[in-house]
Amino acid sequence: MAPALVWLTALMVVPCALMLALAFFRRGIYGGIDYTFTLENFGLVFDPLYASIFLKSARIAGTATLIAVVIGYAAAYAISAAPRRWQPVFLFFAVLPFWSNYLIRTYAWIVLLNREGLITQLLRWSGYTGEPPSMLYTEGAVIAGLVYNYLPFVILACYAPLSRLNPELAEASRDLGASAATTFRRVILPLTVPGIAAGAVFVFVLSIGNFVTPALLGGGRFQMIGNLVYDQFLTANDWPFGAALAMALIAIMLLVLMAQALAADRASGRAAQAVGGTDG
Repeated sequence: MAPALVWLTALMVVPCALMLALAFFRRGIYGGIDYTFTLENFGLVFDPLYASIFLKSARIAGTATLIAVVIGYAAAYAISAAPRRWQPVFLFFAVLPFWSNYLIRTYAWIVLLNREGLITQLLRWSGYTGEPPSMLYTEGAVIAGLVYNYLPFVILACYAPLSRLNPELAEASRDLGASAATTFRRVILPLTVPGIAAGAVFVFVLSIGNFVTPALLGGGRFQMIGNLVYDQFLTANDWPFGAALAMALIAIMLLVLMAQALAADRASGRAAQAVGGTDG
């Protein structure tokens, strides 16, 4: 327990406390830090310009999360329904992209989506003779990159509750006359909400603070909050405002984690009731 507390304090609490303290000071005239107390940095976070970037980041991260959850849950469901001996093999291929570097995976999308990329070549091979579609440096490219890079998190998070699901619950539902769709909607889906919530939190939290994918696949046209924090620290040399933006981002992540914990707690309660009803 003690090593965990030391690790948590040294790598999480202390850096966040230093970042929070930094946000209460001013930017120096030539950059750096002027140690004069101020609340202006937090007020500037709510400026319409920066608030719109927060909202846009949340929209892009939310869209990527929704797509990743739909695809990831379907993949996890298919893996859990496969013969037991093949499930480790399918899981291996699901996490195989993690064996390569994040930058390499993102650059691979540039190869796919550019005007002379593989998709354009396939279109021409199929007989398409018009102008190559503009897919790179768009919001869709950014969302595709985020979904691809974080999809394995959703698959693993959803596979865990699906693989532990008691098959007798679904069998009892069907014996009572429920269709396959009703059994999925009223039995399987509610019991696997904790996995869905965990996977969704992974994708949303990692996406909203991401600055590599928007920079490479967005071509600098799409400013997300991660890029804004990066620019404040390394380009504008305004560390106090960058720290205030980072603290606002951490606050959003904490709210998302609290919502995920609440959803998981309620789902666990429903699962306990369902199992109790079956046992009775």
